Amino acid sequence: MPSLLTDPFLQLPTANSVNVVWFTEFPGENHWVLYGQKLENKVTANTTQLTRVREDSESKLEPKYEQLTQRDIWRHEATVTGLNYPQRISYQVVSLQEGETVSSQQFTLTGKPQPGTPLKILLTSDHQLMPMTAANLQKVAETIDRVDAVFLAGDLVNIPDRASEWFDDSRGGAFFPSLQGKAHYQLEKDGVTTTYKGGEIIQYAPLFPAIGNHEVMGRYSTEKPLGRQYNDAVPRNKSLIENTSDLTTIKNNSYNSDTYEEIFSLPGSESEEKPYYAVTFGDIRLVSLYITNIWRTPELNRRNLPARYAESPTDFNHPERWGYGQHIFEPIAKGRKQYQWLESELQSDEFQQAKYKIVMFHHPPHTLGGNIVPPYTSPQQTIQRDSNNEIQAITYEYPKENDYIIRDLIPLLETAEVQFVYYGHSHLWNRFQSDSGMHFLESSNVGNSYGAHTSDNPRTVPPNSPDNVAVGNPNGLEPIMPNIDPLQDETGQPLSYIASNDITVFSVLDTEQGIVSSYRFDTRQPDSEVIKFDEFRLGR
Repeated sequence: MPSLLTDPFLQLPTANSVNVVWFTEFPGENHWVLYGQKLENKVTANTTQLTRVREDSESKLEPKYEQLTQRDIWRHEATVTGLNYPQRISYQVVSLQEGETVSSQQFTLTGKPQPGTPLKILLTSDHQLMPMTAANLQKVAETIDRVDAVFLAGDLVNIPDRASEWFDDSRGGAFFPSLQGKAHYQLEKDGVTTTYKGGEIIQYAPLFPAIGNHEVMGRYSTEKPLGRQYNDAVPRNKSLIENTSDLTTIKNNSYNSDTYEEIFSLPGSESEEKPYYAVTFGDIRLVSLYITNIWRTPELNRRNLPARYAESPTDFNHPERWGYGQHIFEPIAKGRKQYQWLESELQSDEFQQAKYKIVMFHHPPHTLGGNIVPPYTSPQQTIQRDSNNEIQAITYEYPKENDYIIRDLIPLLETAEVQFVYYGHSHLWNRFQSDSGMHFLESSNVGNSYGAHTSDNPRTVPPNSPDNVAVGNPNGLEPIMPNIDPLQDETGQPLSYIASNDITVFSVLDTEQGIVSSYRFDTRQPDSEVIKFDEFRLGR
C-alpha cells in the first residue's frame, strides 16, 4: 500500500491562490489536490524528482544504509486558485500509484491576506533535528491560535542532502514531521521520557525560509560520506576548475544549495534564480536575504580539518584540502549583486508602503552567541614560509572594520527605516535595539544551545586578536533585559538571554498591535505552562 512521505504544506500565496506541496517515494501516475467546501474542485500537480538527496551510513534510518546511496523522492506542487481571504476552504492531496490512491487528511487554506489584516507570525530557526525542536513546535501549536505564516531564519536541517533529515529520521524529529504534528521524538529529562509530536502548522500556514549555512552542501562526491561533503565547501574561485562556464560543474566543485531550492518554492526565484527574495504578506514586507558563511571550528590547534583561523599542518602541501577559512557563500558587500538587489527592493513601492518592514537572514549582526566571531568578512590568507620556501603556517584574519553586515548592510537598513531584523545561528535568545529604534531579535534556542559568551564563558579566539571579541556582543549594542519575566541565574540575578538545553523558546509577531512576544517552556517539567517572558512593539 503506497503512502505519502509528508503531509502537504503551503507556499507562494497570492491574493487568490496558494501552492500546495507534498512528497512521495514513488513517481506515481497522477497527483492532485481536491479543494472546496465539499472538495468539489480538483487541480493536477506538477511532479519533479529531487536530484541530490541521498543516505549514508550515518543516516538514522531502519534498515540502515551501509554506503552512500541515492534516494528516490518526488515533489508534487499544485496551485489552488479562486481563493478569497479570509475565507478558508478545505483541501486534501491525493497520489495515484499503480492503480491505488493514497490521500492526506483534510486541512484548510486561504489566499494571501491584504494589508490591515491582523496576523500572527511564528518566528523560528535552527531546527536541525535538535532534541527540543519537536517540543518547541508542539508548544507553539498549543499556545497560539493558528499562526498565519512561518518565518524561518535558516538551518532547517543539518546535512541538506541527507533525505531522512527532511522526511523520516528514525529518531522522530525530522524537519517536515516536526512542523506537521507527525513527529515522535522522545525527550528524556531527569529520568522522565516525554514523546513530542511537533505542531500541525505548515499544512495551514505558508512557510517563508531564509537560507542558512546548513542549507549549503560542499563539494559533491559519489563516495565520501554526506557529512564530509557538507563540510567540504570552498569558494567558487578556489574550486580548482578552470575554463568552464557549466554551472553544475562549478557547484559540484565548490558548494550548492540545490536541495533547499528544489524543496521550496521561493518568491521570484523561478525567474531570477536566486535564494533571496521579498514578499508582501498582510501589513508586512518581508525581505529574506542570503547571509551566511561556512562554519569552521574555532579550535586553534586542530589537525586534519580546515579551521576558522588556520589550515591544518597536514594539509600545507595539499591545496585541494584547504578550507580557506570561514568564507562567505553569497556576498552582501556594497556594490555586489545581492546588495544592489536589496537597494532596489528598499526603494520599491511595496517596501515603502508596508506598515511593517522586516528583514530576515541567518548570520547575527548582534548576539552574545559564538557564531558572531570572527567578523563577517572575507578571510585574508597569510602563508608563512621558511628560508627553504617550505610552508610553516597558513592563517586567516577577518578585519573587523570590513564586517559587511555592520559596515554595509545595517546602515542601508537604517536609512530605509526597517523596524525589525530577525536572525538565528547562535542557538539562543537575545534581543537588541539600535539608537534609531531598529529592533534585532535572535530567537533560535529552539532545540539546543551552545551558550552565551559572558565573562565566565569566553569564546575561543586567537591570542592578541582585537578583531575577535571573546566576551559580549562584539558590535556594540547591549542586550535588552526581558521585560516581563526574565530567567534568573544561580544568584537570583535576571538574565538578558536564554541559552539553555532544558528551556526552549519561540517568538510570535502579532501584527494587529505590532508586538513581538517571546515564550519559554521548561522541558524538565513537561506538565508546566508556557511562559511569556518578553514583548516589544515594532516602531521607531
